[in-house]
Amino acid sequence: MTMRSTAEALDAQDPLAKYRQQFLINDPSLCYLDGNSLGRIPRETITVVENYLRHEWGTKLVSGWAQWIDEAQTVGDLIGRSALGATAGQTLCVDTTSVNFYQLCCAAVDARPGRNIVISDTANFPTDRYVLEGICKQRGLKLVLIDDDHGEEFVSTEMLAAVLSENVALVTLSVIQYRSGSLHDVAKLTKLARDAGALFVWDASHGVGVVPLQFDRDGVDLAVGCTYKYGNSGPGSPAWLYVSRAIQNKLGVPIQGWFAQEDQFEMGQGFERAPGMRGYQVASPSIVGLRCVSTAFSMIEQAGLPAIARKAAHGTELMIALHDAWLAPLGFSLVTSRDAKHRGGHITLRHPQARKISEAMRIFGNVIGDFRRPDCLRLAISPLPTSYAEVWDGFSRIRDLVATRKHDEIRESTNRVT
Repeated sequence: MTMRSTAEALDAQDPLAKYRQQFLINDPSLCYLDGNSLGRIPRETITVVENYLRHEWGTKLVSGWAQWIDEAQTVGDLIGRSALGATAGQTLCVDTTSVNFYQLCCAAVDARPGRNIVISDTANFPTDRYVLEGICKQRGLKLVLIDDDHGEEFVSTEMLAAVLSENVALVTLSVIQYRSGSLHDVAKLTKLARDAGALFVWDASHGVGVVPLQFDRDGVDLAVGCTYKYGNSGPGSPAWLYVSRAIQNKLGVPIQGWFAQEDQFEMGQGFERAPGMRGYQVASPSIVGLRCVSTAFSMIEQAGLPAIARKAAHGTELMIALHDAWLAPLGFSLVTSRDAKHRGGHITLRHPQARKISEAMRIFGNVIGDFRRPDCLRLAISPLPTSYAEVWDGFSRIRDLVATRKHDEIRESTNRVT
């Protein structure tokens, strides 16, 4: 696995290799191993957006809304069938992950009156924890955070069972932990919470587009996620929310916008929520953003999640092998599981000087990963645009940087983006 010829052979046999040329890659020498933070741009997105600007907004003006009005729902259905294992009418592409998370968490706790406990974990993404703190403060609820003191940042069924009770209204975790890369057992954890009478909100931001999610099959109640990571839809692209058809008309969201009004253009007094997923839409969606999402997720649908997931497994296996051979002797340690069934598209390595190494990779090695406190370096394979040779080259450069202590030349960074 440590020979470049091995990576080249994997590329030669890769059924997804043809997709790499469909992305804009200005610098072929760059090793971009940060698709878990922001995916590359598909070439077609540039054409699609320009056509929209020139030939739709530019010519139709406000009349275009007759065509655009339901696009958040149709693009949501595309995300559902291509990446979530969700049939039509359960996914909406709109707003941000944080707004959608707030909406669904509020809906969940309000649907369980008399229960006063919300469960998450200390390793969950910061925004999710901050939003939960606010909701619990507003509603007088108790927030219980599961703490994994073994450093694996993984919530097992035993750990969740230990804190569940008849007082729990909501459980919420990330499908894949943002820092460690650990993949949770969605089906088992969801069933455990449901059996206790609680609702479950999953944040799939680091899993959508790279692991084969099956929301309908696994009995998922509620979920949110972004589109700009493995979804390759661009910075700040619209997020999505999923609400199981079984509970759509049983929940009420806190932000009642005019798009959710049953007779939207009557514009009368009093709110009467539209049935189905439109009842979860607040306001006008970003049509430009939706076109980016549609282009990228159409590519995911064409490639197929099973093939994408297989490449993610092979790519992360290559990363782990290169870590063991090259980086472990230099003071790195692996955080992410060695079992492909328990990880997604990125792995996390620990090193006492991870922040300096991350910056040195960009400045001296033309390799982009990212740093997460306190000592974590995240490296990803985004299966459609990333080649195995790109992964091999990136790890080779990291090895050489650290072996020669080039990272010691990095002084304290003034850039707050890591």
